[in-house]
Parts: sequence; structure tokens; C-alpha cells
Amino acid sequence: MGAIFTAAHFAPAQTRTPEYGYKVIHSYPHDRLAFTEGLFYLDGFLYESTGLKGASSIRKVKLETGEIVQNYDLPPNYFGEGIINWNDQLIQLTWQSQIGFVHDLKTLRVMSTFYYPGEGWALTQDGKRIIMDDGTPQLRFWDPETLAELGRLTVTDHSRPVENLNELEWVKGEIYANIWGTNRIARIDPVNGKVVGWIDLTGLLKPEEVDGDSDAVLNGIAYDAKHDRLFVTGKKWPRLFEIRLVKKQ
Repeated sequence: MGAIFTAAHFAPAQTRTPEYGYKVIHSYPHDRLAFTEGLFYLDGFLYESTGLKGASSIRKVKLETGEIVQNYDLPPNYFGEGIINWNDQLIQLTWQSQIGFVHDLKTLRVMSTFYYPGEGWALTQDGKRIIMDDGTPQLRFWDPETLAELGRLTVTDHSRPVENLNELEWVKGEIYANIWGTNRIARIDPVNGKVVGWIDLTGLLKPEEVDGDSDAVLNGIAYDAKHDRLFVTGKKWPRLFEIRLVKKQ
């Protein structure tokens, strides 16, 4: 009996999502006590938010030395999360309080508050919209002036939703997202939500450098667009790294 072929026999093989490793360009000091939740680079400084109730803050930090040049502590009942700048403001999420803060970028003082449903994990912006995530596979897009939600996008890799999206960064037209609890960063197409690449940062920091602390996970991405520099760090990491991506064969 002759073979019977169906359309499935002629379907193209699924292409594997490209994988990237890294090369360390520079290593900088990072506050070992900082439970890093948000990170961005602006005008020569890093801006970092830290979490945990009673320890949540926003800092302006010298990249080269890790020195904190400005600091604002949140009230102890809030668990600070992601941050991003917009014009002369700095916008901050909290984890489960469903409340966000708008800070003055120069002084870091709170100017106003706003509300959103669900948890708050991370923020970035593309020059037109603020992009937010909540630990699910969904990205939310906000109007940067009113902070009203404009729409949502589900992040997928070969049609499978990608869970635990964490710290975000806008890099060359893509959204980079830490995947909480892993050493991986997803490179996301902001139009369709598809993962167009995976960055594997395994080995960047040795477990003994954080005394085996299970909370000391990769989290924190910042990009210096002017000089094309990509920075990464983690919660309670003693170092922050400038890296260059290397495509795996």
C-alpha cells in the first residue's frame, strides 16, 4: 500500500528561537543590599529602585563606583517595584498595593500617586508609551501623560505564553525582559509580542558571590543608547556588568 501524505508532512519545521550568550566588557560595584526591582540609565547615572517592605527606595547611582548620590525611601508599608523616567518625572510601581508614585526626577520626592489593577512588577518606555508588566505573560501599554491603559499584548515563544516577565528595558526597538527566577532575558517584538531571541546569562555571577542566597536572582537591565552599552545586574548582587551579546551557533 502506498504512503498517504497529509499537509502536516509538508509543514515547515519550527525554527528555534535564536539564543545569545554574552561577553563581559566591564564590571562595576553594586550595593550588595539592594533588592533590585527597577533600573535605567540616564545622563551618566543609573537610577535604581529597590524592593522589600521597610527597605524600598529609589537611588541615583554613579555607574563607575556604585556610590549613591541621591536616595528616597518609600514609606515602610510599600514594596517598591519598577521605575522609568518620563520628561522631568520618575514613575514607580509597588508590588501588591495597586498604587504607583510619580516623583520629581531631580529631587526624587513624590509629587502625586496613581492607581492600577493587579500587581506591579516593571516599567520601561519607548519614547511614546510606557510599558508595564505584572509577572504574567501580558505587557500593558500606558499613555505617559495620563497613565491610562491603552492596550495589552501577550508575550509568546512559538505560541506558548511566557510567564514571569520581570524587569523591562527598551533596547533598539525591542523590549528586553528578565524572566524571574532564571538567568534568561527575553527579547520581545513590541508589535506582536513574539520572543525573537533569548539571552542566556548563566555563569555571569557565581553562587558563592552571593553566599548562595536564593533571593539573589538576575534582575535589572539598563541601556545607554548614546554609547550602545547594555548593563545587567541582580537582586543583592555585588556587581553590575556591561555586556555585549554573542549569538550562539
